[in-house]
Parts: sequence; C-alpha cells; structure tokens
Amino acid sequence: MGNDSEHAWGDTETRFFYELTPERILDAVETAGVLCTGRVLQLNSMENRVYQVEVECDEEDAPLSEKFRVAKFYRPGRWSKKQILEEHTFLLDLVEEEIPVVAPVKFGNGTTLTRMPDADIFYSLFPRIGGRAPDEMGDDQLEQLGRLLARLHQVGASREADARIKLDPQTYGRDNLAGILDSGTLPDSMVDGYRGLVEGICTMVEPWFAQAGVQRIHGDCHLGNVLWGAQGAFLVDFDDMVRGPCVQDIWLLVPGRDAAAARQRDVLLSSYEQLRAFDRSTLRLIEPLRTLRYIHFSAWIAKRWDDPAFKRVFHDFGSERYWHEQLQDLREQYALIQELAYV
Repeated sequence: MGNDSEHAWGDTETRFFYELTPERILDAVETAGVLCTGRVLQLNSMENRVYQVEVECDEEDAPLSEKFRVAKFYRPGRWSKKQILEEHTFLLDLVEEEIPVVAPVKFGNGTTLTRMPDADIFYSLFPRIGGRAPDEMGDDQLEQLGRLLARLHQVGASREADARIKLDPQTYGRDNLAGILDSGTLPDSMVDGYRGLVEGICTMVEPWFAQAGVQRIHGDCHLGNVLWGAQGAFLVDFDDMVRGPCVQDIWLLVPGRDAAAARQRDVLLSSYEQLRAFDRSTLRLIEPLRTLRYIHFSAWIAKRWDDPAFKRVFHDFGSERYWHEQLQDLREQYALIQELAYV
C-alpha cells in the first residue's frame, strides 16, 4: 500500500475496484464467521466501495445489526494499513468510553482490517445501525451534539495518530494546489490567478494554524454524518479522520455565516464547554477551514478523474465555468479572511 502519506489523497496513484465481484464481496463477509443470504446492496460512496450484505439470522425480530453487515472496501492506494488502523483505533477508543459511533467488528483473528486474497484491497465489516439524518436541528439537538463532540474530542486527545494527515494550509492548501496543477484540469488562463489566491490565503492563515492545537478529530463532521436513532445522535464515517483543530468539527455542523448560525454555534459550544474547555479564539479558523475545504474538494475530483464514476457525477468539472466559480469563491474567501486579520 505504500508509505504513510502526508498528502491528502495519498502519495501513490489510486486504483479501481475491478476485483470486487459479487461473489468475492460475499466471500469477504463470510470470513467473519457469518453466512450470507446472497442479497447485496451497494451503498452511496464515491471514495470507497460500501455494501450492505444480508446474513443468515433465525430470529425475525432480531435487530438490524444481527441481520446485516456493512462491508467497506478501501480504495487501493489511498490509505496505508497503518492509517486505516489508526481510524479503527479511534473508533474503538470511543466505543470503550461509550460514545455513540459505528465501529468495525473484529474478525476471528481479532483484527478489524484484512486484505482480499489475490487483490490489493483492504476491507472491514461494520454493523448496520438504523438512524436518520435531520434536515435541521433545534436547540435540544444542538446541545446533545455539543456534549457528544466534547466527549469525542476528549478521547481524541488521549492518543496520537502519527500516520493520519494533519489538516493545515500545507496539506489541504499547497499540496492540494500542486495536485490540481499537475492534473492539467485547470485551464492555462486561470493557473496564475488560482495559484496566487491559494498561496496568498495559505500564507496569511499559517500563523493562525500554528497557534491552534491539533489532535484526533472526526474531520468530516457534517450533518450527513450524524444520524439520530432511538438513543439519540451517533456519528458515522470516520474515513477522513485527521489530526486537526477541534473547530473543524464544530463549523461543519453549523456551517452558516448569518446571525442564526452564530446563535446555533453558541448553543452548541455552550453545551460543549460544560464538559470540556474550548478555545473560542480558534473560531477565526472557520473561514480558512472553509477555504481549504473548497480547494480540497477540487483536488479530490482531479485526483480521481480517471475513475468513470467521478466523470458521471461531476460532469462539469474541468470546464471554464467550474473554475470561474472556484476563483470567485476564493476571491470572496480571501476578502473575508483579510477582514478577520484586522479584527
């Protein structure tokens, strides 16, 4: 799988999933000691391949976790084995502290990660947990999420994850910029403008990031990765777990800029601070982090552009219109960050 990467999408070229035939998916699940019925449903995932697999179960009223397994096959060439296992370690640490997340189940040999025979694809199995994603949140839900994130971050700070990517202007800014330029998807007429904006923003905010602590965080904690079940909220999809500032998980849950969003964020943080201190000076990282996410998203598509699935979904990518919109977004972010620099 290559060396542990400091680059946001891996140092090696990623590959496809041609080896994943239905038979091999079922065989992979049965290595965990369960029998499959043969029913397989592919779930929505661009980066990896994820399948819901029905397993034999004698009890009709058994919970979903007994009737199904979710098999996750990691994109070859993206994460090293060590990086994936650090994600799993974080999840298992959280489960040990009774924090509601969906963690991988262990195979018979006690590991949570194995490799497909005769294929360079790692995979893991997860229970299926039912839940729903809310369209919006009231104060009670925000307060619950604030406490949940405080507990998650407390556990995150208890152990290092040296192989995971550090979220900062270098990895998510300059390294992603290099990937975009190397991909050839950015029109020549826009190269200087795009590069100048990215480099200018990274230079401006680098001292801010240097003053903020980093630790294990979810990294992609938007509302789509928060599900609500009978016992309340739980978090899913730690694939983009990073070492980064805690405010990354905060702003993704409440991404707006208006007064209503500011009030919601304050509700969430006030609840968070009941259990754990939060450095509110790091809130000025929200706009830089938003900017890095814009750059990261474009770099992700550029890195995966040879994958036919990406061409189907992001059909406008690489067009002049796409990059004009990206330049406009970066100009707006640059202006916002400049204003923050003088506050």
